[in-house]
Amino acid sequence: MNKNYLVAALALIVFSLPARAEVRVEEPWVRATVPHQKVTGAFMRLTASTDAKLVAVNSPVAGTVEIHEMAMDKEVMKMRPTAGVALPAGRTVELKPGAHHVMLLDLRKPLQPGDTVPLVLTVEGRDGKRETLEVTASVRPLGTIGDAVHAR
Repeated sequence: MNKNYLVAALALIVFSLPARAEVRVEEPWVRATVPHQKVTGAFMRLTASTDAKLVAVNSPVAGTVEIHEMAMDKEVMKMRPTAGVALPAGRTVELKPGAHHVMLLDLRKPLQPGDTVPLVLTVEGRDGKRETLEVTASVRPLGTIGDAVHAR
């Protein structure tokens, strides 16, 4: 077999494979709750190697998990579910209080500082293929720096 032919064939295979959106997750955390509180927020920084989109999040600690955004509506800041968060290649996107974030709804138990919360992030690449990332978020106390009042 011709060596040049082999190199060309391997290059064709490598370049025809879909580009995976490698996503780095930094400082995932969840806001602690008070007794009987059934909702809280999850926050983190995400950096994708190629253009991608965070399209879903799941967690066994909540009955429902939604991606939310904060947006102005007639001079009033409102929170609402969104279909996802764009992750432009190489740019860090911060999910934080008062902006895009994750809402954990119908909590199964109170979350205390020091607890950890498993999260499964679903990321969609520009080719439409989805992959999941398992993340463990630490529970931080209410009033953590950067924490904003957040009611549903």
